[in-house]
Amino acid sequence: MKNLRPVGVIGTGKYVPERILNNAELEKMVDTNDEWIVSRTGIRERHIAAPEQATSDLAYEAAIKALDSAGLKAEELDLIVVATITPDTTFPSTACILQERLGAKKAAAFDLGAACSGFVYSLAAATGFIQNGMYNNALVIGADTLSRITDYTDRNTCVLFGDGAGAVVIGEVPEGRGFQSFDLGAEGTGGELLKLPAGGSRLPSSPETLAAKQHFIYMSGREVFKFAVRVMGTATEEVLRKAEMTKEDIDLFIPHQANIRIIQSAMQRLDLSEDRVMINVQKYANTSAASIPLALVEAVEEGRVKEGDRVVMVGFGGGLTWGGTALIW
Repeated sequence: MKNLRPVGVIGTGKYVPERILNNAELEKMVDTNDEWIVSRTGIRERHIAAPEQATSDLAYEAAIKALDSAGLKAEELDLIVVATITPDTTFPSTACILQERLGAKKAAAFDLGAACSGFVYSLAAATGFIQNGMYNNALVIGADTLSRITDYTDRNTCVLFGDGAGAVVIGEVPEGRGFQSFDLGAEGTGGELLKLPAGGSRLPSSPETLAAKQHFIYMSGREVFKFAVRVMGTATEEVLRKAEMTKEDIDLFIPHQANIRIIQSAMQRLDLSEDRVMINVQKYANTSAASIPLALVEAVEEGRVKEGDRVVMVGFGGGLTWGGTALIW
């Protein structure tokens, strides 16, 4: 078997909508308060897409910045993968819509749906294409407009979600750098715990599904929390094992930004101090597939990721799914 090419991140970019919905505004919409939201989730505000903005619009803004950061033209892209559960349309894919808008004429394009784990799943897929020599570079984007599927009369879920997009360009990097390992997994038995019930072939849109609010996110919060706390630790330990690293080697840990308590639980299990963990859930809330790339790009912008740093990214989400990766920057 031929040696696989080393693949890593060569460009980054992010975008969040201008409108900010803070906890004080939510207090006027549902029976909740800032203290309750912050103490249980760590979230203080979230960004909400404008009525005319779709997921591809958020993805486009992040993509432009990532391409510029990589010094690459859209025409040079071989592949576009968009991780999302809120595509513009069922088909064509958001990736194809983006391909046309970017002018990336030679790029293959597809969407990947693994909910909040989608970005890491997409990284793993795109990395494989480049490692084996099929492609030279890929644009991988996590983008979601969860405000479109959030019930703003449900106090248990509406405080949790926001909109945004994070993008990376990946390609060949020097030997010894780049992605060292991936760990992807699923527990389909937990599929009922976090879902969008209607709108697919099982429950097509109808007056009945609309009346029953089945086009909004449903989540069994307590059970999802228990799953998240468990897999954040086990997935991290598994990617470290595969990469022949230890938790002491981690320079920066970038977890899915869903809930501060879940993040703190992972920090405790891995003996990580706050200076070794990227946390921005307070500003963006849970943005699903955009969560990890938004945190990664912000960490890069803040100078918290330096050449040679060992970075671990781990997420969990609907499916139920999880995904982790370890890389050397």
